[in-house]
Order: sequence, then C-alpha cells, then structure tokens
Amino acid sequence: MGGMTDQVLWYTTRAAGAVSLLLLSGVVVLGLLARLRVEGRGWPRFLSAALHRDLALIALVFLTLHVVTAVVDPFTHLGVVSATVPFGSYYRTFWLGLGTISLELMIAVAVTSLLRHRIGPRVWRAVHWLAYGAWPMAVVHSIGTGSDAMSVWMLAIDVVCIITVGAATVWRVFAAPRDPLAAERRIAAMRAGAGVAR
Repeated sequence: MGGMTDQVLWYTTRAAGAVSLLLLSGVVVLGLLARLRVEGRGWPRFLSAALHRDLALIALVFLTLHVVTAVVDPFTHLGVVSATVPFGSYYRTFWLGLGTISLELMIAVAVTSLLRHRIGPRVWRAVHWLAYGAWPMAVVHSIGTGSDAMSVWMLAIDVVCIITVGAATVWRVFAAPRDPLAAERRIAAMRAGAGVAR
C-alpha cells in the first residue's frame, strides 16, 4: 500500500478507537445510572434503555472499524490471529492483549443481549457484568497503544472517560436506594419473571 493509504488507515484506526472508547464510556455510564431510576417525566426509562442499546451498537460498529483497519494496516502487521487471540501479537503484546480481551468481552455482552429472551435474565445479567471489566481494559489499551497515546488530545479523551465513568460509579454506589427490602423485591421479581421457584 502507498504512504497515503497507510496514513488513512492509521488515522482511521486511532479515530475509530477513540470514538468507540467515548461511546463505550457513555454506555457504561447509562448502564450504571439505569438502576438508579434517574429518569424524570420527560425522560422515560424505555428511552434510557434504547439509548443505552443504540450507543452500544454504534460503539461496536466503531470498534469493528478500529480492529479491521488495525489488522489491514501494514505498520502493525497484526493479522486476524493477533487481533483475536489475547497476547498473541508481537506488536505491543500486553496492550493489544488487553484490547483483545476487552473486545471479546464486549462481543459476549452484545451476543447475550441479543439472545436475552432466550437465555434468561440471570445468565444475561451475569455476562452483562463483564462490561465492567471490559471498559477499564479498553482504557488501559488506549493509554498503552499507539504512537499518539500520550498526546494531549488522546490523554484528554482518556481522562474525560475515566472521570465520567468514575463519577457515575460513585453516584451509583452512594445514591443507591436505602430501602433494605429493595434487593429482596428485585430478586423475587427476577425469580417470578424467570419462573424460578424458591
């Protein structure tokens, strides 16, 4: 490939990675806040759920673009195996390995979300918790990979994502309902919805 094409691939890879990180951060924030019922009269819960789902799908599109352009970029020499087998690349092995694991966890979350009505809420929720592991790995992958990872603009994106998700996490932890029976009612509702007997 020519130099111009290589540059386009490099910029596309970085831009798609940055956009997917921003979108995934938004998805995590919406997921964290969804349990708090922060919706008001003008913002119903189904709208938050739809936004969460749609942002996740758009993030996966950008993530796919990020991976595909990284694989075909001749600079990295990744190949499909290196992009799909964690720590299988000679190029920035650790950092790419984290990105690969994060990608695979996000794929698992997406697939189980599509199959949610077939696999049941308990399995879906268990797999969905993987997003909380995938997101920090994606952030660390972002910080450790790429020749511009320490540039001001990329660090700013990383910091914004970390602060936003961190703030949502703190809010989720400290703004959780103080009703001691709320958890028991949720479990009972889940059991009733899944047809599970006590």
